[in-house]
Amino acid sequence: MAARKNTRTIDGAPKISIRFARTARDRIQDAMIPAPIRILGIDPGLRNTGWGLIECLGSRLAFLACGSVHSNDKLDLADRLRQLHEGLGEIIHLHRPDEAAVEETFVNRDPQSALKLGQARGVALVVPSLAGIRVAEYSANLVKKTVVGSGHADKAQIAMMVKVLLPRSDAASPDAADALAVAICHAQHRGAKALRERLAAGQR
Repeated sequence: MAARKNTRTIDGAPKISIRFARTARDRIQDAMIPAPIRILGIDPGLRNTGWGLIECLGSRLAFLACGSVHSNDKLDLADRLRQLHEGLGEIIHLHRPDEAAVEETFVNRDPQSALKLGQARGVALVVPSLAGIRVAEYSANLVKKTVVGSGHADKAQIAMMVKVLLPRSDAASPDAADALAVAICHAQHRGAKALRERLAAGQR
């Protein structure tokens, strides 16, 4: 609580110090300034799960960190999924994102590979959810169209545009670059997505 000076005017009425008034004004101004949003993008994969963290304030984006969580392909599937779970959990604990976004998986011709990828994606969805973070999902085509302008862009084009949009980014792998692209996609669409969810909730 701000301190008050024990001073009085000539007529005996108490006088609030100038320092108290300035502090109250500063508090009002601070409350009016929106806080930046930390967004964690995740590109799920059983062998390598990419992650990218950005900060969003209005239309301004800033790079914070990125990398990949790896699983040991010599271990059983359950242990590999545990490694992904623990790795993503450590990232969330370290960076404290406000929101998360996960890329939807495409249909794979190999049913066994598609099943394993789906299980890795389940880990990518549940880990932030367990931390109380809202998770959005975006198709690969929408991510590409948002970042590159074409829904059929390749990984090299995605990595190039991520570097243009986030000049300080240092993605060392395609998985990390893809995860940053997912985060950028969420930053562009989160407002419209939240509005649709509110409208849908109001119609129930």
